Amino acid sequence: KLLIKDLTVYEVPLRIYQPKSPPTGKRRGILYFHGGAGTFGSIRAFERVCRYMAKKCNSVVVSVGYRLAPEHPYPGQYFDCLNATLYFMRNLEEYHVDPGLIIISGDSCGANFATVICQILLNDRDLPKVRAQVLLYPGLQGLDFHLPSYQQNASVPMLSRKMVIYFCFRYLNRKPTVWKDVLQNCHVPESMRQKYKNWVSADLIPDEFKIRGYIPPKPASYKPEVHEAVKEILGITFSPLLAEDSIICQLPESYIVTCEFDVLRDDGLLYKKRLEDNGVQVTWYHSENGFHGILAFFGYGIFSFLSGHKIMDSIVNYINSL
Repeated sequence: KLLIKDLTVYEVPLRIYQPKSPPTGKRRGILYFHGGAGTFGSIRAFERVCRYMAKKCNSVVVSVGYRLAPEHPYPGQYFDCLNATLYFMRNLEEYHVDPGLIIISGDSCGANFATVICQILLNDRDLPKVRAQVLLYPGLQGLDFHLPSYQQNASVPMLSRKMVIYFCFRYLNRKPTVWKDVLQNCHVPESMRQKYKNWVSADLIPDEFKIRGYIPPKPASYKPEVHEAVKEILGITFSPLLAEDSIICQLPESYIVTCEFDVLRDDGLLYKKRLEDNGVQVTWYHSENGFHGILAFFGYGIFSFLSGHKIMDSIVNYINSL
């Protein structure tokens, strides 16, 4: 049912999925950035997810094989995703895509990339406006590793709290000598903690997400040398949740998936709140049995999970409603 084509644009591999049936009108165009902490993962790993979206949404799906850190240094992944997006947006006619129906999506760190690309594109008036961003269990901030979901799901597969910190260091190509201090939030200056407390705080997480044994942590003491070692994770590129209201309020309609058993759950909840507070329409799907990376198993028969199928069908229903 699909025509699948591989090509390379600005050294970035793309895989493009198009329905074989002749278009009766202009189609939706979906850009997909895969997860993997910016250091692993591939187009092939998310083949089934992209095929499913292309078929069920009668859409053109562009899966982006951005180059991986640390071999391809941070923040090169964002430029790869941006270049792929620009290529697609400038060639919509070739793919029979409606310029009013472009969706930027991704899972995990890919959802982070999607968020940042949507923020960057706000400055470009010559390109079509993004219709929606679809963010699947996104990681969006490096300010607070003591949010309730980090505490409750610290040891839950497939992404533990310690692994988040490990991947941060690997992604930035830093030696993880101060990882324990980062885990305790010693990298955040008090001035920054105060500045962003209205955006990133356990106080903003709804009470129903704290009943699974959350205990408010004691404040950590700031260590300048730790901040210096990982200061990039507090930048807007790495932590798009910290973007100013003047940017957030301009973002497109958003669809956010969170999973209960996911250390990054609260990143999604906080971003949902920020978008809604700024007048952006948000459709939210919470998987009560889901865990981080569940869509990596989608379409693998007995190895896939019912919760993953429900997430995919919810995504398809949302995209088809646009």
